[in-house]
Amino acid sequence: MTSTKPIIQARGLKRSFHEAGRELHVLRGVDLSLNRGEWLSILGRSGSGKSTLLHLLGGLDRPTRGTVVFDDTDIFTLRGAKLDRYRNRHAGFVFQFYHLLPELSALENVLIGSMLGRDSLSRSITGLVTAGLIDLLEWLSRRKEAQKTAIEMLDRVGLGDRLTHRPAKLSGGERQRVAIARALVNRPSVLLADEPTGNLDADTASSILDLFRSLHNDGQTIAMVTHDQTVADAGDRVVTLVKGKLTAD
Repeated sequence: MTSTKPIIQARGLKRSFHEAGRELHVLRGVDLSLNRGEWLSILGRSGSGKSTLLHLLGGLDRPTRGTVVFDDTDIFTLRGAKLDRYRNRHAGFVFQFYHLLPELSALENVLIGSMLGRDSLSRSITGLVTAGLIDLLEWLSRRKEAQKTAIEMLDRVGLGDRLTHRPAKLSGGERQRVAIARALVNRPSVLLADEPTGNLDADTASSILDLFRSLHNDGQTIAMVTHDQTVADAGDRVVTLVKGKLTAD
């Protein structure tokens, strides 16, 4: 059930980048509230700043100006372990291109989610490998609770019979389900989904949206960005990002 109290509030978010000697204004003052238990869809064309906004909500990037308040705490006042804790315990990310490690099984890829929280997966994989990934996995696998939870999450997304399969042996939809299980393994307060159906055919995309509906019905708070109106309409509420500003549909 959706609460009327916001779990996340963004106020006056601005994000600019310097590119080729000029300043690129991606977000131009975004105000946004996400209620606990709500499924919010953020609709926008490619390049509208959707991913930038999601990264700010998840604490993966910092705004040029503005605040993101989670349960009465401005996350950009947090530093070090406290910010890591927010990213790891409260924000679970799902990406369009999965970011699964090809050498690892579905179960091992989900276990990786128990170890991450300091950066987006796309920027962390190289560091994990050079840090001794296999040793870390062996250590984590001995933690029965972590493994139990990872198996539970894979079963929850319909992949209980695919635990030992590597990504190459999985379909696109199955890979995305592994990625969703990985995002859920720390039982985050908010699931942040960046074009979760953008790399899938229509039938597979529909099955992923059905999974999101099931998670939402169980109380999961979701913020999802997409360029597809049909996908956006699956949520409780749709806002549209146009030239760095939000408008309500």
